[in-house]
Amino acid sequence: MSSEKKNLLLMVPMLHQGGFERVCIKTARLMQEFYNVHILIFSSKDINFDITGLDVIDIDVPAQKGIVNKVINVLKRVKKTKKIKKDLGIDISYSFGSSANYVNVLSKGKEKVLTGLRCQTDMDNKKNVRLFCNRSDQVLSCSKEIVRELERDYSYNRSTYIYNPLDVSDVQDKGAEEIKDYPFNDPDVKVISCMGRNDYIKGIWHLVKAFSLVEKAHPEARLIVLGAGDWSDYRDMAWSLGIKEKVAFPGVRKNPFPYVAKSDVYVCSSNHEGFPNAVLEAMALKKPLISADCKTGPREILLNEDQYNALIKEIPNGDSITKPIEGEFGILVPDMSEEVNMNPEDISDEERVLADQIIALLDSDEKMKHYSEKAYERALFYTPEKYQASAHEIFKRYE
Repeated sequence: MSSEKKNLLLMVPMLHQGGFERVCIKTARLMQEFYNVHILIFSSKDINFDITGLDVIDIDVPAQKGIVNKVINVLKRVKKTKKIKKDLGIDISYSFGSSANYVNVLSKGKEKVLTGLRCQTDMDNKKNVRLFCNRSDQVLSCSKEIVRELERDYSYNRSTYIYNPLDVSDVQDKGAEEIKDYPFNDPDVKVISCMGRNDYIKGIWHLVKAFSLVEKAHPEARLIVLGAGDWSDYRDMAWSLGIKEKVAFPGVRKNPFPYVAKSDVYVCSSNHEGFPNAVLEAMALKKPLISADCKTGPREILLNEDQYNALIKEIPNGDSITKPIEGEFGILVPDMSEEVNMNPEDISDEERVLADQIIALLDSDEKMKHYSEKAYERALFYTPEKYQASAHEIFKRYE
């Protein structure tokens, strides 16, 4: 271990699958040039990322159910983490997500503590946000909207944002890998793809219902959703909607990119995001993009600077748009309800708007080509080198 480098600890609950887990791994690799980097996790169950060459410390205190067990868990995690920070002589500790933020701030010793508020769900618990703001040396986010919200609603100005890194060539290399279980190999079909676990924040039921309308206008359309969870209720809903043979839920794939690469359009139906990696990854694969205007993330990606500034001037409180916007880099549609509604007969106005935008895209080869090119152009903006420079600039303040 180099004595010249400071010691950086990155903290994340697990390395199973997800956006901030991927960013944590990427941060570790990019920061190894400047720091002795350690990753602390609460459980090593189902690690789904390549951790070769990384120092991963598993404190082995996995999640528990029940309030009492959760409190005991936090205390165990804090005690173990405090000891590890002291033993390793940690100078800077940076956590990803609320459960890691708790442990990071409560185990604070002499090191500088940076917490990551990376998703709108992190912002929903005001008590947590105040705790993290009060006890952190700095709050980092991956979205301008979260920085605006912290300043507007909490008068907190020690926050900054760094956009997530995107390695376009890596995504494209992974997207080129061969797969044998793609469900829609007919060359005449048009496939809509989405990556998202079965969680209310991903709003997949909205996408399935919208797709049932798209399929009526475009019988050649198909839908594939990649992600963890039990999708049986969705299959039942698809059966009720008469689209069972045209919808696929393959579940988790260690490399989901070939499935997206084989699709024609990517849709994000989330009602909560931070800075959606899956959207950027689809853009790296040159997929025309349609996304719900959930509170943080998509609008900053799909709109150019002038469009974004005009929007926040028009709607300064962060509320969603009410009509679709054809952004420079993709199409933004109004946010949809976070209340899960699996009733196939109940299709909302917002789901109809989403369907209309997908249909309009499929109707026009010229529009598809335009947004494919603009998606790729946007993806090239979020380079790992930019992220590395920004992150290092922030960490240097606390060395």
